[in-house]
Amino acid sequence: MNTFTSITILVTISGLISYLNHRFVKLPGTIGIMVIAIAFSVLIMLTGKTFPAAYALVSDLTSSIDFTKTLLDVMLAFLLFASALHFDYQKLKEQKRTVLILSTVGVIGCTTIFGFLLYWIGPVIGVDIPLIYCFLFGALISPTDPVAVLSVLKKSKIPPSLETIIGGESLFNDGVGILLFVTLRELAVDTSVAFSWSHSGELFIQEVFGGILLGVISGYFCTRLAKKVDDLQTILMITISMVMGISVIGGLLHVSIPLAAVSAGLMLSNMELGESKGTFGLKSMLDKIWGLIDDLLNTILFVMIGLQIVVIPFFTNYWAISLLSVVFVLIARGVSIAAPGILLRRSLKVDYNRLGILIWAGLRGGISVALALSLPDSDYKPLIVSASYTIVIFSIIVQGLTLNKVVDRLVK
Repeated sequence: MNTFTSITILVTISGLISYLNHRFVKLPGTIGIMVIAIAFSVLIMLTGKTFPAAYALVSDLTSSIDFTKTLLDVMLAFLLFASALHFDYQKLKEQKRTVLILSTVGVIGCTTIFGFLLYWIGPVIGVDIPLIYCFLFGALISPTDPVAVLSVLKKSKIPPSLETIIGGESLFNDGVGILLFVTLRELAVDTSVAFSWSHSGELFIQEVFGGILLGVISGYFCTRLAKKVDDLQTILMITISMVMGISVIGGLLHVSIPLAAVSAGLMLSNMELGESKGTFGLKSMLDKIWGLIDDLLNTILFVMIGLQIVVIPFFTNYWAISLLSVVFVLIARGVSIAAPGILLRRSLKVDYNRLGILIWAGLRGGISVALALSLPDSDYKPLIVSASYTIVIFSIIVQGLTLNKVVDRLVK
């Protein structure tokens, strides 16, 4: 199956599933799309012998698309840029301390707690995983997914300040989580490599500060160019080429593409266009177009996640550890958010009710699945992939469907 054929089939399936959700199922966008995609995949698997052509089509489609590369190297930069572009930069500055603590301490704490829980309790049910792989699993499942979080919060009655904290955390913790994952993966794959604080520090500086610098430079030049023209098509092409350039250059320089995309998006969110009479409303139209791009890519991404069930190890092989992992990640998320929230309650200005919302808003999505699939082949990869997929399904469907109810109950 060639690339164009794969894209055609994927877009067609995405359009059909989107139609079914809006016409009949009527669940919130991304959640409904993923539910239908999963149901479609399960149906195809159960009727594989009866309809072998349909099973072969879906199987070939999922096999022909490198989910990890497609998401991390192509789609992620567009999704994060689009989300950051609609962010209120001034509100983010007001909550910068809270966002910084949650996106760093929260991810590292969640990784550590999850890793130890899996390492200590796993053998009780006959699952013995080395500690380094437990931490590796924790690193890939700890970052919250901005695509999932922000799409659910669109129709929420959540207070603006809390929405800024949740959205800001989800935008920035991807870079920290991916950096932590890459470091631990290097230690897990090559056991001869000893952990070095200096090497980790160099990698941190290169990935984090390099990614932010790339985003700031890209955003600066894009803003300068956009302000010189009054044509929407030209400005749109400039922004699209900038995001594509961030993906390519970020990969070549080995800096954080997520942080670069977010930094560029935040810079452009402050950009003023349409000052003259002939260009009035230009920025608003640009935002709407990028919002449409965001929605389209969201739909395709969640369809891809749903279809991945065809190639992911069958759930019954690891059902016990998968369900246990769901509990572990909720505990780890709760402790890693509650601890700094309680210790720094006055300075962070986050009450206990809001802590509950922050904990439950930790939705996982495509990034966790992509990182799990990127693991090198080992005896532990099928288990980690299966459990990661289970956590993502629980997170998006259960937490996603109940998040607004939790917000309504806890917000006073």
